Amino acid sequence: MGALAIIYILVFLIFTLIVFAIMQIKAAGMNVKDFAEFIQANQILDDLYDISKKYERMDSREKLVFLMEAEKVFRAFDKVPSMLWEEEYQKYTKILDIYRDIKMVRWNESSKQN
Repeated sequence: MGALAIIYILVFLIFTLIVFAIMQIKAAGMNVKDFAEFIQANQILDDLYDISKKYERMDSREKLVFLMEAEKVFRAFDKVPSMLWEEEYQKYTKILDIYRDIKMVRWNESSKQN
């Protein structure tokens, strides 16, 4: 009987913490879905940052994948307040710079072909 009471208390505490977290997200003016996308985008940002160190050795297919993944990160980060990701600002700007470089190279290549 005592173990069952402890389980009920733990389930209630977990439920309370989840509700509290959702209320905090809503109070910050965000949707829970946007916040979840932001969490996933943080992981992608870390991966892209590691890949960005090898930017010079990427082939065109890898650059295209990099562009698509970076766009996902940018969209997710645009949906949340900047104060949430100010610790990641350096990584974000590095990815943005490489994104712009790749876009410029692709634009130059396409304009030369036309």
